[in-house]
Amino acid sequence: MTNFKYEVDQDGIALITWDMPGRSMNVLNADVLSELESLLDKTTADAAIKGVVVTTGKDTFSAGADLTVLQKLNSQFEQVRKSQGEEAAARIFFEESRKASVLYRKIETCGKPWACAIRGTAVGGGFELALACHYRVASDDPRTRVGLPEIKVGLFPGAGGTTRIGRILPPADALQYLLKGDLLRTDRAQKMKLIDAVVPTADLVKTAKDWIKAGGNPKKPWDADGFRLPGGPVYSKGGMMTFPAANAIYRRETYDNYPAARAVLQVVYEGLLVPFDHALRIEQRWFAKIVRSPQAAAMTRSLFVSLQELNKGARRPAQVPASRVKRVGVIGAGFMGASIGYVTAQAGIDVVLIDEDQEKADRGKAVSEKLISEQVKRGRATDAERQALLDHITATPDYAALKDCDLVIEAVFERRDVKAQTIKRAQDIIGNNVIFGSNTSTLPITSLATECKDPARFIGIHFFSPVEKMMLVEIILGKHTGDAALATAMDYVRAIKKTPIVVNDSRGFYTSRVVGTYIREGHLMLSEGVPPAMIENVARAAGMPVGPLALNDEVAVDLAWKILQATEADLGPQAVDPRQKALLEQMVDKLGRNGRKNKKGFYDYPEQGPKRLWPGLAQLQPNRLAPDNVDVDELKARLLGIQALETARCFEEHVLTDVREADVGSILGFGFAPFCGGTLSYIDMMGVPAFVDQCRKLEAKHGERFKPAQLLIDMAAKGESFYGRFASAGHERAA
Repeated sequence: MTNFKYEVDQDGIALITWDMPGRSMNVLNADVLSELESLLDKTTADAAIKGVVVTTGKDTFSAGADLTVLQKLNSQFEQVRKSQGEEAAARIFFEESRKASVLYRKIETCGKPWACAIRGTAVGGGFELALACHYRVASDDPRTRVGLPEIKVGLFPGAGGTTRIGRILPPADALQYLLKGDLLRTDRAQKMKLIDAVVPTADLVKTAKDWIKAGGNPKKPWDADGFRLPGGPVYSKGGMMTFPAANAIYRRETYDNYPAARAVLQVVYEGLLVPFDHALRIEQRWFAKIVRSPQAAAMTRSLFVSLQELNKGARRPAQVPASRVKRVGVIGAGFMGASIGYVTAQAGIDVVLIDEDQEKADRGKAVSEKLISEQVKRGRATDAERQALLDHITATPDYAALKDCDLVIEAVFERRDVKAQTIKRAQDIIGNNVIFGSNTSTLPITSLATECKDPARFIGIHFFSPVEKMMLVEIILGKHTGDAALATAMDYVRAIKKTPIVVNDSRGFYTSRVVGTYIREGHLMLSEGVPPAMIENVARAAGMPVGPLALNDEVAVDLAWKILQATEADLGPQAVDPRQKALLEQMVDKLGRNGRKNKKGFYDYPEQGPKRLWPGLAQLQPNRLAPDNVDVDELKARLLGIQALETARCFEEHVLTDVREADVGSILGFGFAPFCGGTLSYIDMMGVPAFVDQCRKLEAKHGERFKPAQLLIDMAAKGESFYGRFASAGHERAA
């Protein structure tokens, strides 16, 4: 055995320890399943074996399936389809994709009790293995988590997990659990009957063995006579109160964009109508269908494979030795600076938080106290952890405190003169080897670096608001930024457990530039007379988390107005759309509607109750279109297409050099329709020729902003895709 250790004690209990060599976590792959089946056959055939305990030799039980295996299955399907036909390919794909499910059912019905001893994390296919065991005991270590998060990467639990959860929990609870994909602490998991016991880590294996010695039952409830579904039959009062409502909620929340979520509803509903083994086959068929869907392929690639690669430092200069940032200076204790200080201190890094006077600096530190206190109140942190975090933060107006910092980040007001003054002042204090980062969302890094003694040590580190929740950090390279600055910035971002993407300097960089096109399209739709509610609802139906008008309120309407004015001043009047200019001028200068921050923007924000669209928007529309006369599909194409097109332009201009960063950045940074896998995957999913055709139609009707980039035209002519042409290119830093 390569992946498991096997031993039998004097009581005849076999201990299987899962410990994959060369990996920090155990994952499911073909070799693991094959070895586990051999051990199952061995223990089942040996009459001296009374039962089996499966546990981990690592700090965690399992990270689930190696999803790259599913990518290989899809490739294999295409190869077989071309050589043997669709039916043969589908049959082989089905049999391969159900191997884990068949093995787990074999464990469940082997006639001998299997107990699972869980330490650390048990998720996905790893937790489905635990669910197939007859008894589950988990460590009381606060880091222990169990869950089935497959829905978050466009899949669903397909190794029997969906069917078993549907028989452990009432349907409403089962659906909520499966569709949210949350990882559970042990106390909650035990209350939900997903685990049977919680004990100290040292007692895990002993407890599991004691259960077997006490006569552990090797038969699951659903395999015993007289089993009753926990929520009653589907066609009962309870069932009829659950499934129609669940279907309505599913459509409201997903707009039917996520096939895996629909499959969960189908598998639970259909599976509860038939015996367990039939239910498993239903699940297996749906799983094979979903794995082959373009949405699952795109989401798995971006939100699992690419995300992991970026989190591991795929773009970090390999020749620069690893660094450990111990002390970070943050200049500017406003909301952004204070939040940067919080996530930095949360990672155990000392923070010097600086503002122009002690009162403002203290106010910035108070933001951290408020955030960590909320975590304590929710039971996610202790009082000791709160104090430790606050001890990491020193609030002061004295720039001299920056002297011993390894990294300094300015987060002052987004104005060139203010940032230049701040950078220059800090340069007189910090050492010659200190990396200086600017948290700017729009100002070119190359020009800001002129205030730095050594431009090679200056870099953009763009956080997103709210910092403590947003997982992306955009690292911007100026023309003179050196590898040491990039490596330090990436080491820091990874230390605070954020995902870094690396882009080259330009106006608006990548994320702000693309988001600007989305917001502008909403403004132009409003100017055309499209009903405001329709703009917002269609945007959400297209897959965006919020509509463009709501998003503009969040980032501030007056900021959009300032950016437009700065763009016009720098590039000339042809660089802005006069309709957007007129709208923003009216909103900000004449009406004072600056967004959420002053409680009036495109929405009103009453003291009591939810926000609502401002009724006065209708008065800003020269023409008003009847909803029935508006093409909803065209609105979706405009809202998503303009973002994808601008991303392609960024790629063409070498602002972006890595397809992974384009897609991951678009989802984590501004919530681009996750079911598409990101902006470039959106183009690939449609096909570049079809996307170019869409752009040309929109250009003819709505103007030059939809003109396809030359890169897209060239790719369409050659029948290329972004992942086909660039998947292995651009992974190194662009020159």
